[in-house]
Amino acid sequence: MNRSRLVLIPIVALLVGACSSAGATPSTPATSASVAPGASSAVTRIEVDLTDALRMEPAQMSVPAGVPVTFVVTNSGANDHEFYLGDEEAQMEHEEEMSMGGMTHDEPEGIALKPGETKELTFTFEAAGQTLAGCHVAGHYGGGMKATITVEG
Repeated sequence: MNRSRLVLIPIVALLVGACSSAGATPSTPATSASVAPGASSAVTRIEVDLTDALRMEPAQMSVPAGVPVTFVVTNSGANDHEFYLGDEEAQMEHEEEMSMGGMTHDEPEGIALKPGETKELTFTFEAAGQTLAGCHVAGHYGGGMKATITVEG
């Protein structure tokens, strides 16, 4: 019995070594919408500007599915703004919360920004399709302060 264990040890060591070296080679991301072949699948960064003209710039963005995206959001206005991610249903639910006296605060799908402030929000969109970013400070979303985000898969 001891002899069979001695034979198995080198076999197990070879298998472990083979498995660990297989994972060491870089893999190609499932989507190449914003990642060039052979490039790192590091976080994609998009700069967004929130203005007192009730605009988000850019108003249309494309992001890859399954890859973390960091939105670097700047409030260039003199009023409070927010950057909230979600489909139309989520936007309307958040709008209702805000209209019932909800306060802007940071959460996994949104950030609140004071005038002149810049914050980052990192989010991974799991599925292809369209979603939105919106500002729900009173009157802003209804005034058109939103952006369309196309998630490419």
